Amino acid sequence: MKRITAIVALMLCMCMVSEAKLVLSSLCSDGMVLQQNDNAAVWGTADPGSQITVTPSWSGRSYSAKAGKDGRWTVKVATPQGSYKAYTMTVKGNGETIRIKDILVGEVWLASGQSNMEMPMRGFYNCPVEDALEYISAPAATEKIRMFTVPVKQSYEPLSEVDSRWQGAESSTIPDMSATAYFFARKLNETLDIPVGIVSCAYGGARVESWTPKEILETYPDEDLSREAIEAQTHYVRPYLAYNAMLCPVMGYTIKGFIWYQGCSNVGKHEQFPERMETMISHWRECWGDTEAKLPFYMVEIAPYRYKPATAVSYAALLRQAQHITAAQVPNCGIVVTNDLVEPYEMDNIHPAKKKEVGDRLAYLALNRNYGYSRIACDSPEAVKCYRLQNSCEIAVELTNTHNGLNRWMEIEGLEVAGSEGIFYPVSYAYFEWEPKVLKVRSEYVFDPCEVRYGWGDFNPGNLKNVEGLPVAPFWVKIEE
Repeated sequence: MKRITAIVALMLCMCMVSEAKLVLSSLCSDGMVLQQNDNAAVWGTADPGSQITVTPSWSGRSYSAKAGKDGRWTVKVATPQGSYKAYTMTVKGNGETIRIKDILVGEVWLASGQSNMEMPMRGFYNCPVEDALEYISAPAATEKIRMFTVPVKQSYEPLSEVDSRWQGAESSTIPDMSATAYFFARKLNETLDIPVGIVSCAYGGARVESWTPKEILETYPDEDLSREAIEAQTHYVRPYLAYNAMLCPVMGYTIKGFIWYQGCSNVGKHEQFPERMETMISHWRECWGDTEAKLPFYMVEIAPYRYKPATAVSYAALLRQAQHITAAQVPNCGIVVTNDLVEPYEMDNIHPAKKKEVGDRLAYLALNRNYGYSRIACDSPEAVKCYRLQNSCEIAVELTNTHNGLNRWMEIEGLEVAGSEGIFYPVSYAYFEWEPKVLKVRSEYVFDPCEVRYGWGDFNPGNLKNVEGLPVAPFWVKIEE
């Protein structure tokens, strides 16, 4: 009987071995884009202990790794300078050979956040992307822009794989691509003239906590991580589930950096936002093996939107302020302003149509800071302080990033000044002084100006920009006595 049992066990083991296969991550597949001039990660699964050999066509050099006890293996492959030349890669192991075709080498970025990053070029219901058809109908650019879109999904346990594939930009695929990420990639490609790959990993409505692992959230006193409490929440704000299902499977794919459009679902939690964003960013960088904060992280300011119910305190404005605090205190981080990118009729639309400008501004940050294009302006003016001018009813606001001044003196929208009574009055005319570089503000209704604000509110769009065309960030500053 013991002998029969042993034979059956041996036969089962033989069957398991014969059925085991060499499997590559869905990211490591036909049409993939690899980060140029780097050691790009290629990974998959095989029998534990299997010897895996990866040979790219651009060098003919072979790289080897051994599958671990869990069957997982990873190989780092040295990549060449980016170009439009298509390469192949041969992966051998488990007695099998897989050939990956149509590989491009260029620049790779991961795009994440919530719905304004997820929003595809075809738009959402009642929410269009401005001029989308112009780009959808453009000549195919499959060798210039490619995107790997992670399906929206949740999981209580970390996943290692997703069902998706790389797609090149053409009329049949662009409608389903993240609009913000597409325009970011398009601008980079136009300037750098090399392929750009985007790993799009966004979940509409997600909080920062949705993209943070459970072990970190367990240290947050306000997060109830019981299954019952999580299930009781609206699906898109649930903690850590998007992280497990969407980020974990693509974690470690070699990238240049991150672009991030998120914050709406954290409105009302502005006090804790900077610390939690900083923690999340630091964790993500560690997951990519970046212990020195070299991977750039570029954020998008939440757009003007009339949150309901209306409150005396603008929590959206405070969240934007928290975003700017985050961008200032996190190493190698930046933020683009969106206060000018809405129309009046979009007051109740949390998905404004102007996505090209958002993508372009993110690209300006990358081009300036990461690709050596120092003459491309990328930073919006921000208020530093204000003071009352002597013997005057004017108040002066010191602004950064205004070397060449501002775009207008008249017909200003979104600018307000208040006196000691705390009542704000709109200001449509303000003069920008050359030296020192300050915005001089006055109102015929305010004789003792004490504070000035711009674009401050849930929905209070402005039209002040610097000469380079970058909008002034919303602010609320009080006089320094």
